[in-house]
Amino acid sequence: MNTATPPAAEGRSGHPEIPTRLVVAALVREDGTVDAGELYAVADLLGMSETQIRLCVKRLVTEGRFTQEGRGRKAKLRAVADATGSLAPDAAYVRHAYRQDAGLAPWDGTWHLFAFAVPESRRTARDALREHLLHLGAAPLQSGLYVTANPIAELVRGQARHLGVLDTLTSFSTTHMRVGDITDPRTLAAALWPLDEIAERHEQLAAFAETRLARLTPNQALSGAELIGTAVELAARFTAAMTPDPLLPPQLLPRPWPGTRARRLAADCWRRLHRSTHTGETSPLRLFALYTDAMNQADDDQ
Repeated sequence: MNTATPPAAEGRSGHPEIPTRLVVAALVREDGTVDAGELYAVADLLGMSETQIRLCVKRLVTEGRFTQEGRGRKAKLRAVADATGSLAPDAAYVRHAYRQDAGLAPWDGTWHLFAFAVPESRRTARDALREHLLHLGAAPLQSGLYVTANPIAELVRGQARHLGVLDTLTSFSTTHMRVGDITDPRTLAAALWPLDEIAERHEQLAAFAETRLARLTPNQALSGAELIGTAVELAARFTAAMTPDPLLPPQLLPRPWPGTRARRLAADCWRRLHRSTHTGETSPLRLFALYTDAMNQADDDQ
């Protein structure tokens, strides 16, 4: 059930390597503008050079994604279309994660399996269907056979129909699955998904959010650039943690599972950042609206 962007790599400074395009997208305000002075200031805090940003802006303008008024740090960019798609969390995915954390989405013991045999002549469609299954958190059992603990059949069938290969797809469910000699559900999950790697990414997110929460207090006044830089990095770390996470039910995960704590700290950090930056003096960043809406939907269920 995963629709996040690919995980970011760790940079020399200890934070994920954040693409310059993502920084520009993160600074788009609700009125569609980006203040270049703010952009350069945030980029500098994230370890990006002025040349990197200048070249990125030039490419974005050349591609027709933004228009530019003025030059240098006094310029104003205006998005021609919504540039925040790469930053947007999937609200349904985030909502499901927090529902699981709150114990509101218990597992019924059912495994959902998908098999397909798309001919070589339709390799592009076959690869797209496989990527969609992985994107949704399914794990490969063997060639052309995938399994997940989440009920994603309608999403998979919809994609297969879109690709024109629905007739090659077989889906079925079972409460009894054996892989080799393994039948215990928790042991199966540990064998099929890279839980140690996923847990480590969540621990990195938790450590970052906890550190930033300690700084986001009334006694420590941060500049606007520092607050926005923290938000950009939090978005990157949240994506890095959530992208490889298949959101397995708690009954299949080690206890305690670091994802639960990481998501709680991330939500606390977002709320505090939102309060600190929402002054009403300028149009708010779309980035905050995207995450605030996702978090609010999760809160509504609890």
